[in-house]
Amino acid sequence: MDLDLTVREQDGWSILSVAGEIDIATAPSLREKLHALLADGHTNIVVDLDEVTFLDSTALGVLVGVLKRARTEGGEVRLVCNQPRVRKVFEITRLDTAFDVSSTVDEAVTSAARE
Repeated sequence: MDLDLTVREQDGWSILSVAGEIDIATAPSLREKLHALLADGHTNIVVDLDEVTFLDSTALGVLVGVLKRARTEGGEVRLVCNQPRVRKVFEITRLDTAFDVSSTVDEAVTSAARE
């Protein structure tokens, strides 16, 4: 299955909307897109996972790696996720404590603005 990646800007944040399955075959595309955003100076990123139907450990590795890199550069990576199956992966792995996981893009951007 293909992965659809769309980027837009909102309130100084780059919003990457992801649709499809993120697995060993598609994770490299996600990594490339996120690294390109960071390389272009977009260190505050919201990854919208609401249209993701599946993700595996490869996807988690990509997200954690980008989170570390963004923080090293003074930025942040936030997630939007309402899909119960996908959100459960973050809860089981306790990555919901590493990432700020919001219900909407507006909430993710607003919570970032309060900090």
